[in-house]
Amino acid sequence: MYESGRIIIRRLPHNGDLVNEITELARREGITTGTVSAIGAVKRARIGYYDQDARLYRERDLEEPREICSCLGNISLKEGEVFVHAHVVLADGEGKTAGGHLCPGTIIFAAECRIEELRGCPLERGYDDETGLALWVERE
Repeated sequence: MYESGRIIIRRLPHNGDLVNEITELARREGITTGTVSAIGAVKRARIGYYDQDARLYRERDLEEPREICSCLGNISLKEGEVFVHAHVVLADGEGKTAGGHLCPGTIIFAAECRIEELRGCPLERGYDDETGLALWVERE
């Protein structure tokens, strides 16, 4: 069972890496479990999807500026470190969208972030044999 804790709202730095800046914000604030959302724009992006057959993330670069239409994710612990898992939908100048797993290499033009801390037993990730992913460890 989790309860809402603090809500942190920050503007993220220009030219920062979106996923790394969110991770560092959570780390600085001592948040190990929570939800995250962001809006704004990026100069370029790297997104991915999980190839279920090959059991690996396939990434692609979007080199042109994009609007962040949606960026949603969560914060938990992976190997004892703060870990942000987020998905993003990005629109180009014509409104065409691309989306997927938010990867490092997504460079901020301007972004605003909201983190909601969740209080309770920290969520931790561990290897899942069936998927090959680091998923939340189920607790009894």
